[in-house]
Amino acid sequence: MRHLDAVDARILLALDMDPRATTVALADRLGLARNTVQARLKRLEEDGQLREPSRRVDPTALGRPLTALITLSISQRVGRPTSEAILRIPEVVELLVTTGDSDLLARVVARDTEDLHRITNLLLEAPGVVRSNTTIVLQEVQPFSVHTLLERHAGQAASGNVHPAVM
Repeated sequence: MRHLDAVDARILLALDMDPRATTVALADRLGLARNTVQARLKRLEEDGQLREPSRRVDPTALGRPLTALITLSISQRVGRPTSEAILRIPEVVELLVTTGDSDLLARVVARDTEDLHRITNLLLEAPGVVRSNTTIVLQEVQPFSVHTLLERHAGQAASGNVHPAVM
């Protein structure tokens, strides 16, 4: 994966601050050519560095106000089939491979605790899942955000204070 330069970081920061901004508006705000902004945004999307807008949707708006983090221990002989089965569960909104006492971390959203119980049972039915441990999220203090990192990267990259391996 190609690393972001200062211009990429500035574009993404401007887009983060105004997600509905047009390419022309971003170009004007940043003092860049429209074609430059458009080409860079296209490349960032193609490279998987600019993620899909559905990450902005609050699950509460979809009737899923409860969030839980579920760690899963899986049989080491089963990997891909386990992940594929888990990802077919619509309420699983994020799945991470982890180290430590568990192998996977699933962020799930549910209507209520009864619905969470149903989802947990579906997870346990996935091939290779041996055990689960559920933690209910009471309050989201800091939602996932790279805004501060973008600010730092845009400033460091522009001043040349970024380690060469990062660029």
